[in-house]
Amino acid sequence: MYKYLLVLVVIVTGFAACKSKSADNNKPKVNPPVIVDVMLAQKEAIEDVVEANGTVVANEFLEIHPEVSGRLTYLNIAEGSAVAQGTILAKINDADLRAQLAKAKVQLDLAETTVKRYKQLLDANGLNQSDYDVAVNQVNSLKADMVYTQALIDKTVIKAPFSGVIGLRQVSPGAYVTPASILATLQQVSKVKIDFTLPQVYSDVVKKGDFVDVIINGNNEKTTRAQVIATEPGADVTTRNLKVRAVLADGKVNPGAFVKVNINVGKGKTSFLVPTNCILPDDRSNQVIVVKNGIANFTNVQTGIRQANAVEVLSGLNAGDSVVVTGVLFLRPKGKVKVRSVKKLADIAPASSSSY
Repeated sequence: MYKYLLVLVVIVTGFAACKSKSADNNKPKVNPPVIVDVMLAQKEAIEDVVEANGTVVANEFLEIHPEVSGRLTYLNIAEGSAVAQGTILAKINDADLRAQLAKAKVQLDLAETTVKRYKQLLDANGLNQSDYDVAVNQVNSLKADMVYTQALIDKTVIKAPFSGVIGLRQVSPGAYVTPASILATLQQVSKVKIDFTLPQVYSDVVKKGDFVDVIINGNNEKTTRAQVIATEPGADVTTRNLKVRAVLADGKVNPGAFVKVNINVGKGKTSFLVPTNCILPDDRSNQVIVVKNGIANFTNVQTGIRQANAVEVLSGLNAGDSVVVTGVLFLRPKGKVKVRSVKKLADIAPASSSSY
């Protein structure tokens, strides 16, 4: 009898233990809070630096062409030398034009003598007024012909229109040239310009008188300043870019060289910045995780300027919000969060310039 009672007690005890264990297994498990680091959202000055490619342009440039056809009788083009404005660079044979001018002078002398004689006859009523008028018209016509011939002679002399440096000579003395012939080039390199393009969205930002940074040598990273002197009124219909021209304040560089131009289009702008890894892309918008009362809240935000390691937040954040910067991928909406430390943006994502 005692044996049966002992077995019964063991069976009841085992059943009760199994039931208790089953009840413990059915209880919902509570996940521990995720440990994260946060940063406090606050507006700070942000620089939106756009990098553009530029080309060096001479302050003045021209191809030296003759205005009339003929044979070169004088050529004063020293390659690579500096010339002053008004220097005679070349002369074209003008013997035929000078002969015409001399002939016109002889005819003019005769016509003026005739006018004097006709004037005396007209005063004595010995000549009709019409005959006198014809003689006067002949004098005026010859004078006009002489002015025209002299203008042609002046065109045979080629002068430097501005001070600059002569390029490589393309012709030799005695060559027959036409207005299509290029004798050489003339460039004014004492002051050079920088031409570059920007997206049309910056048309209201870059204005005449603004300064930009120019990197002349990409290897040495030598930077100098240039001042914007003009912008093209309209954008290019193909690229939708705006052409800008600036004058280089200092720096010796050859026209045609490639340079980099950095333009700060932010100009004291303040905004929220968060590390790039904080942004969670969604189907409709981007999100960041904000901690409130130990709970993870997924908040929709509108982003702006993107830098190498940081993103501007235009809307969706308020000053003082605790934005999660580590452990983002382990969080779920309304999940519990334990803040380990508060970091600064400079320690997480050093600012870097954007580029175009």
